[in-house]
Amino acid sequence: MPGSGGEPGSGEAPGSGEVPVPPSPDGVPAPGPASGPAPEPAPDPDALHGFLRELARFMLRFSGEGAEGVDRIVRGLARAYGGRAETVVVADGAVLSVTAGGRTLTSTVTAFPDVARLDRAVALKEFVERLRTERPALPEAVAGLRRIEALPSPVPPWARLLGIVLFAVGFAPAVQATWYEIGATALLATPVAALTVLSERRPRLARVLPLLAATLVSLVTLGLLRPESGHGGPVMIMLPALFFFVPGDLLSAAAAELVGGFLTTGAVRLVYALVLLLQLYVGVLLGVAVTGTPTGALFDTAGDPDLSRWVIVGSWAVFTLGLILAFGVPWRVAGWLTGLVYLALGVQAAGTALVGEVAGTFVAATALAATADLLSRPAGRPPRLVLFLGGFFTLTAGSLGLRALTSLAGGHVLHGFHDLMDFVTIVTTIAVGLIAGAALVPARVEKEFPASA
Repeated sequence: MPGSGGEPGSGEAPGSGEVPVPPSPDGVPAPGPASGPAPEPAPDPDALHGFLRELARFMLRFSGEGAEGVDRIVRGLARAYGGRAETVVVADGAVLSVTAGGRTLTSTVTAFPDVARLDRAVALKEFVERLRTERPALPEAVAGLRRIEALPSPVPPWARLLGIVLFAVGFAPAVQATWYEIGATALLATPVAALTVLSERRPRLARVLPLLAATLVSLVTLGLLRPESGHGGPVMIMLPALFFFVPGDLLSAAAAELVGGFLTTGAVRLVYALVLLLQLYVGVLLGVAVTGTPTGALFDTAGDPDLSRWVIVGSWAVFTLGLILAFGVPWRVAGWLTGLVYLALGVQAAGTALVGEVAGTFVAATALAATADLLSRPAGRPPRLVLFLGGFFTLTAGSLGLRALTSLAGGHVLHGFHDLMDFVTIVTTIAVGLIAGAALVPARVEKEFPASA
């Protein structure tokens, strides 16, 4: 086996497979080498570097993991294969340095994050668990990653379209607890969902999808629906249909990475989230301009609620079903996802009733982060992102930002700044809650990996 023979000058007879044991000065033979399995051969540096580079690219694009998660998994698998890796991770790229067999190879990796399909994140976690226990050959590991990337969508286009509509309709009662809000959302979300499915094969269209969707929703709301004052402000009616694009998750993840010390990654995510939010804002204003609506109409007054408590509670099950279809979550994960959605809702409602909205949101984010982290650790469980995402959406940080911008544009300065301060407060509260939740659970122990050198 390569690497199992003696070093040059050790006295090994060629082809003998045995090393003579020299006598000690007093004539007593020196102890032979310790018995046990022969050490594994050193990995091929090029093969290990190629695999880890592919892994880092895949995780940046599909896993939804932050900088800490990508770094931890890449380092751990490098140790599993007998090497060592160092990474510097940003939101859409990484510098990777791999040491093995006495050589160090360094390269850069770039990948645009895309978590529109969470089935790949689930498959990646299962694949990483197999790598830890079975250690397949590196070319086989690379082929496995490529098979995951090439997986067909778990839901057909019509089911994803339905999922986006259900996602919006299930969220609508959280904005206004009225039947009008539910009906208007179903009407507005349908063309938005069709546009989203259409953009899947048109990457350039996908980059401006939030702008197009907001413009479409604004035109239909202001030009066709023309909601009366009793139905709530126009922005309140638009929000659920646009919730699929509201970057509340990115904003809070960015804040969490900044708080956690990943400054570059957090800053990049924050800028990208703000760009998405500004696309929604500009789209709403384009609809206002085309329809000739006075900007003063952009005031987020709420209509009188007419939904029962049970309809509101049940709407989150509709929301979760929509999330599963819209993001391609495997059905075997549905129970976990639903449980954490209602956990976040219950903790936030109880906390808000006891200590106020800010403290209640902090407690909910902490409980959600800690629970998702603990539940994701055993083999065979869904990844943390998938468990966490549904509950995270219920905290609705990003919608406050859009409401603040539109209120300011409508000339409602005091109300707009009030919403803006609420937005900053809630985003920061969620981020700190995530950090607190991660700090409360024991550190991950990678038992399958030998200690790094």
